[in-house]
Amino acid sequence: MTRLSQSVDRATALLDGADLSADATVRELLTETTQRRGLDLSDLAPAEQAALIAARSQELQPSADALAERIIAADTKGRRFVAKFGIDPTGAEVHLGHSVPMLILSRFQRMGHQVVFIVGDMTAKIGDPSGRSDDRPALTDEDIARNLATYRQQVTPFFDFDRAQFRHNGDWLRQIPLPKIIEIISQIPASMPLQREDFRKRLDAGQGLSLAELMYSVVMALDSVETNCDLEVGGIDQFLNMQMCRKVMDVSGQTPELVVATSLIEGTDGTGVKMSKSKGNYVPLTAPAGEIFGKIMSVPDRLVGPYFRALSEWLDSELSITTARVEAGTLHPMDLKKILAGEVTAAVHGVDAAMKAREEFVARFSKRTFGEVENLPTIAGLGQPVTEIVKSLGFAKSNGEVRRVAQQNGLRLVVESEGDQEQVMLSPDETREQLATLVRDKLDGSTGVFYLKVGRKLARIVTSA
Repeated sequence: MTRLSQSVDRATALLDGADLSADATVRELLTETTQRRGLDLSDLAPAEQAALIAARSQELQPSADALAERIIAADTKGRRFVAKFGIDPTGAEVHLGHSVPMLILSRFQRMGHQVVFIVGDMTAKIGDPSGRSDDRPALTDEDIARNLATYRQQVTPFFDFDRAQFRHNGDWLRQIPLPKIIEIISQIPASMPLQREDFRKRLDAGQGLSLAELMYSVVMALDSVETNCDLEVGGIDQFLNMQMCRKVMDVSGQTPELVVATSLIEGTDGTGVKMSKSKGNYVPLTAPAGEIFGKIMSVPDRLVGPYFRALSEWLDSELSITTARVEAGTLHPMDLKKILAGEVTAAVHGVDAAMKAREEFVARFSKRTFGEVENLPTIAGLGQPVTEIVKSLGFAKSNGEVRRVAQQNGLRLVVESEGDQEQVMLSPDETREQLATLVRDKLDGSTGVFYLKVGRKLARIVTSA
């Protein structure tokens, strides 16, 4: 059994039946999944490594099988497999959108491969034209130096730079003579960069398109030539740029790199556009723990699944458990979102800071009593078994469904008094008992308003005076 499968088994045991609204459970879960971000993956076979990478790739060119074969080939030749990622310092902050491909790159490092993190201090002078509708304002050397000053520190949570390379592409791009550039571009058809839809749109609209922008992907490709990398990771918006990298490596006499393109995550504003600094809908890695937690909690519920897939080390098998529990009513969507917010916060600041941010968020925003909920159904006849009462309320269709909710800690007696709340879980066996008996035995001496909670559904219990 691999170290990853052991971690998944431990997390699954919590996800499958534990109370995921409880702080103690959430802390245990976050501790497990956060430790997984640094987990040694070198015991995975090449095919397993490729499958793990493919599972979070929107595009893997040419294929997962080719990735496994390339890993094996590097090992056979007695060299390390090389994976790279590049980022231009067009702003001072690295944000969560950048962390999606970085998370994939960190997996390669933990698999035992050589990782190269490249800061494009030279390519930033051109500016990546991907997705642009106009010319990008030119950056001065001072702008670039100021922006990249803290990049290494910001991305340190994702990499061990005692083993990974952190390089500036200006170190080699400034040394390439003009004849070499001409030799390369003479073998690249002009139609190749003009395949880009964003370029065609700008030309059709009569907007400017500089030769420098046409050259951007060629200059970026020289990073791949310099590192002679086996694979490059980037967002799907970089896919065409990475195709140029493959082409330039080929004309330079190297084996073209493999390409892993990750999905772009939507910004926190929920408008459908990608997370970006220019839109202001981003979460910077420099933000304090409380701000990261709060910004994740602000995203629309429909983004919880995509954010989990993009920003966490959870596997699909684990995500399917939480999806099933939300659908069954044994896990509230808000509790799942809090776990996501904790997961992302812990990745940058650690579990203790994430749990403190969670506590502060709940204290500020989530304090609500069931007494504030309007139009609740009521339970007046307490002499029936819990299963019959739940079915009569329409909260479940069968005795078995009621028992399954109880098995997942979703069946509870609740008492509220003067803002305080106490919840008592009912076991599957107790679903056969009369509700009156359970209220008497489990809430004896309690005063206040009583409720029966079935997953996310709630009913008020009417007791005699």
